[in-house]
Amino acid sequence: MVERRIPVAIGEAILKVMKEAKTGEHESILIENCDGRFLGLDLVAEQPIPSFDRSGFDGFAVRAEDLHEAGLDHPVDLEVIEEIGAGSVPSRTVGPGQAVRIMTGAQMPAGANAVIMLELTETVTSDGIKKVRIKRSVRSGDHVIFTGQDAKAGTVLVQKGAMINPGIKALLATLGNRHVLVAKKPVIGLFVTGNELLDVDEPLVPGKIRNSNSYMIASQIIRSGGEPKYLGLLPDHFDTCYEKMKKALEDVDLLITTGGVSVGDYDYMPAIYEKLGAQVLFNKISMRPGSVTTVATWNGKLLFGLSGNPSACYVGYELLVRPVVRKQLFSPNPYLKKIQAILDTDFPKANPFTRLVRSKISYRGGRVYVSPSGLDKSNVVTSLAQSDSLMILPGGTRGYEAGREVEVVLLEDQEGSPDVWE
Repeated sequence: MVERRIPVAIGEAILKVMKEAKTGEHESILIENCDGRFLGLDLVAEQPIPSFDRSGFDGFAVRAEDLHEAGLDHPVDLEVIEEIGAGSVPSRTVGPGQAVRIMTGAQMPAGANAVIMLELTETVTSDGIKKVRIKRSVRSGDHVIFTGQDAKAGTVLVQKGAMINPGIKALLATLGNRHVLVAKKPVIGLFVTGNELLDVDEPLVPGKIRNSNSYMIASQIIRSGGEPKYLGLLPDHFDTCYEKMKKALEDVDLLITTGGVSVGDYDYMPAIYEKLGAQVLFNKISMRPGSVTTVATWNGKLLFGLSGNPSACYVGYELLVRPVVRKQLFSPNPYLKKIQAILDTDFPKANPFTRLVRSKISYRGGRVYVSPSGLDKSNVVTSLAQSDSLMILPGGTRGYEAGREVEVVLLEDQEGSPDVWE
């Protein structure tokens, strides 16, 4: 008996999945290992940044009131009472008619309220006393970086769930975080199905193809922030598939299978879900490619039955699995970011369902353009290599003409969106 399939809209499918998605867990790692990980807590300034008033330039720390009358025709000489290098602490207070030689980033001495750049001064000696000659006035606060100017104590600098980049890593170091609390990577189990599949280093033989899906999806898992766990090839044998999947579910946070979800004689996934006692959320989506996609839950874990066709499998991961991973990484923006772009070429293919076309973004004259990155068929691999986006072409049309504005979701973007894009 053929399984009955009622397609759901893309946005509805995503929301059904996200309703079942769990929030992730924390772990502590060394700052050296935090690149590309996701913050487990808000990054808060526990002290002001900077924590002391410091010089913004190499020059002299002065009292602005001493230079009120300074000018080209009225130079003012100030006694140099101290020199402060970066990392040194001033020991003297600047009084009337005095100045301190100061380096960029050094702590401002008490009494001084401005810095004049070195190149605007002249060092002179008078009566055996070292002085600095200045021919212009300054204002109080000139070239001084004040305590808390960058951030006040208690300020949330970066929100929980942000991916740690070089700038965030610098903030972590600035605030003294030797250990960093990050989101624990969800472990995502991955099976591929099909007796027609060969491993990557096996020679091609008639009727066989190499297994590309496991490598592709593992890469997608890594890109989204998860940890892939490749569990091998499931043969086209029901009992073997069932036992392996049941055992695998004990050791992973999510489980992905590719293939075996169509309506052929060897497509066992629906029956395996039934024997496991899994609750099927849906088994068809109103989209191309990847309409025959099944998602179920089992003991609080999500099972994704993706198409065996590479492009359909790829799209299914980005739309359905990626947001779940990002939610487990505490992201406030788990969904793919959507933008508007101009279709750069005709796309005459008609389709009853919304079509998600593997695409490439380009920029000309300050405008964003998009075009298919290759042949638009679900079994095609080559179109994925240059894809950085998915073009959304709603169904029920006879195709689209160049110059039309279309919606595009971004694949390489790390910012994401708080809202489902459909």
